[in-house]
Amino acid sequence: MKIILSSIFLLMMLIVLGACDSKVEDKNINIVYLHHSTGRVIWNGKQSSAIAKRILNKSTKVAGFLGIQAELPRLFDNYNTLKKVNYQITEMTFPKASPYGWNNYPYDYYNIWVKHAEEAYYLEEPTLEALSAMYDVIIFKHCFPVSNIEADSDSSNVDSEEKTIGNYKLQYLALKKKLLSFPETKFVLWTPTALVKNATNEEESERANQFYNWVKEEWDRNGDNIYLWDFRQLQTEGGLYFKEEYAQSTNDSHPNQNFANIAVNKLFNRLIDIIENKGQGTSLTGEEIK
Repeated sequence: MKIILSSIFLLMMLIVLGACDSKVEDKNINIVYLHHSTGRVIWNGKQSSAIAKRILNKSTKVAGFLGIQAELPRLFDNYNTLKKVNYQITEMTFPKASPYGWNNYPYDYYNIWVKHAEEAYYLEEPTLEALSAMYDVIIFKHCFPVSNIEADSDSSNVDSEEKTIGNYKLQYLALKKKLLSFPETKFVLWTPTALVKNATNEEESERANQFYNWVKEEWDRNGDNIYLWDFRQLQTEGGLYFKEEYAQSTNDSHPNQNFANIAVNKLFNRLIDIIENKGQGTSLTGEEIK
């Protein structure tokens, strides 16, 4: 009898210790932030001086040597200290200007991650086979020309670089199937970035909004490993265009620093909630759900 009781006690202790170990493992999360210029503005947030901003834009390594830190990693560092966790976020230009080319539209993610999935790298860009082995959370986005959407042709083609709703949908559906094949990895997609009014026209903007609504209402599903951050809603506040007071200028669709400071905090909130609560505690834009 004593032997049986001892065995039961030992088994229970192993279960408890195993649970503790899994909690410890959950405290160590590696995150990669794939971006170009708009993503860099949000990553940096509002800097204390024009010099600090210039250095961050030029070289992350030099900025680190000088003690200048971008806002998003700073928020994670503070959270790590406060909560005694280890969430490490790394930025990556994706794809690079060379040899692949400075394009990060639906076709390009499909081309690198789906069409060439049998390779660890395609034209020096990591496929999901490589990225998922290194990171627990993968954040990706499109540059604002994604919203320069042309009218649909007679037929859609997943292998086409033409920016049409039909092509985008096929590429997003192929991407979704691929992302779902990595259930242990969390993917965070920014909703398609908007343009200022002077950089587009009403027809393009209507098409961009139509695709955006499809992504939110049909493509996205609760309960899987794919999450949205609704950057477009923050930009437009429900309109067709990137609000001019949030942009660099009436002709430049990059965010200004004041807007970046608001957006980076909402992105941080959303990421923490996705990591710790499967995104159930925040809205798609990153506000806390009460």
